[in-house]
Amino acid sequence: MDIREVMQFVDEIVYAKTGKRLSDLQRGIIEGTLKRQKYKDIAEKYNCTTGHTKEVGYELWRMLSEVFGETVDKKHLQSILERQINLNVSFDKSSISSKVIGCIINNSDNPNPTPDKNQPVTSDLQQQTKNQTQIEKVEKLRQFGLSDEQIAEVLELPLEVVKQVDLED
Repeated sequence: MDIREVMQFVDEIVYAKTGKRLSDLQRGIIEGTLKRQKYKDIAEKYNCTTGHTKEVGYELWRMLSEVFGETVDKKHLQSILERQINLNVSFDKSSISSKVIGCIINNSDNPNPTPDKNQPVTSDLQQQTKNQTQIEKVEKLRQFGLSDEQIAEVLELPLEVVKQVDLED
């Protein structure tokens, strides 16, 4: 992932959580931090004082800590962003990161298991067990921010079944 993609990722996550876009200086602080620049160098590039850049950086780390749910600072930004990018379930209105969702649904490290053609056809009991397992995943997917419609599509369940999961709890 290049710096432009990282910046887009961070800006989209911040916007989704706060309704605000990153400022040019905030973007510069993130980019400069990833390039191991000092606040002084970042400040010079954005024609402001080092003190102002440090203040904006402090507020930025605080905001990113809230957004990502873990402590973000200049020293650990790169590893945090790598982890968040790998963990993040990103989706537009209807497309979901199939790799992450596949791992969640299949409880596996392999997001795209290859069907075994030697396996017998799934019985009704096996299908019911599979559906029950998918139903148990509904709450987990809701925690990732998916709507009931998206969950129904991902789990290949009728929307009514997904909506009933709330009623059963």
